[in-house]
Amino acid sequence: MVAFVSSPREAVAGPLPAPANDGPLLDAYSEAVSSAVDTAGAAVVHLEVQTRRSADKLEGGSGSGFFLSPDGYALTNSHVVHGASRLFVHLTDGRRLRADLVGEDPHTDLAVVRVSSEPLPFLPLADSDRVRPGQIAIALGSPMGFQQTVTAGVVSGLGRSLRTQSGRTIDNIIQTDAALNPGNSGGPLLNTRAEVIGVNTAIIRPAQGICFAIASNLAHWVAGWLIKDGRLRRSYLGVGGQTVPLLRAVARTYQVDQATGVLVSHLAPNSPAVAAGLREGDVIVALDTFPIRTVTDLHQLLTSDTIDRPATLTIFRLAERIVLPVRPAEMPAA
Repeated sequence: MVAFVSSPREAVAGPLPAPANDGPLLDAYSEAVSSAVDTAGAAVVHLEVQTRRSADKLEGGSGSGFFLSPDGYALTNSHVVHGASRLFVHLTDGRRLRADLVGEDPHTDLAVVRVSSEPLPFLPLADSDRVRPGQIAIALGSPMGFQQTVTAGVVSGLGRSLRTQSGRTIDNIIQTDAALNPGNSGGPLLNTRAEVIGVNTAIIRPAQGICFAIASNLAHWVAGWLIKDGRLRRSYLGVGGQTVPLLRAVARTYQVDQATGVLVSHLAPNSPAVAAGLREGDVIVALDTFPIRTVTDLHQLLTSDTIDRPATLTIFRLAERIVLPVRPAEMPAA
């Protein structure tokens, strides 16, 4: 083989040398992705969904999911299983098991199903507050029915907001360029340690490389309530927001011992937040005496215990610290 170099006067026999260090870098990347897939693959399932449209007609659908625990609890999207008459889980070993819907929460587009079987492989949930843009993100699932499909990319952005089919906005969504397609919904978004950093949920058409996953911290909290009670009864303020760093000078002035708060990006009309006098651009740092460092903190405090009970919101408005009285209302059913 003869390889021609840039000079027209000479030729060099043999292959061109590989660029320095590219081989080891590519091998390390491939090894990281392959290792995570090998570890996680058996815990990722294909969901077969049958929905009754009439007395004699069943319509089929599909999605993805993954086991949260060895006793058969699996997490997926609410929009995958909503209205299902029958559910089946396809395992990597070829088994097709009947599944029961434990509970769903359309407001966060999450659902838990369960199968009865011997101890099953499951995936741990990572701390999504530690996720950083640029880190490797690996999506596993069954797009278009092709089971155990792997796509990989990076975390493209954090703190996104996404409106669910119920009309509620989910905050702190993870954006990734790991390719997702119909059928990936409910599958895990993994880090290189095979830990779940998000639950794949949506794509934007016809955009390319803009995909979204529900943060694992929110998924962990919602799944716990669904397993316990089968539903979530929660209060709400009517605030859409994202986690942002606090200005150090302002935090020092008011002796606030936290580095982040929740920026109010939009307000629902006629909501408790509007009635309390909250404005877009305010930064929430506490609800009553509880610090609000992240959007997940706010979600976890707005439970059934706070419905219609007087509370206070501590906010930063520019360089001013303000305490607002607020009365959280019960979130309407989806």
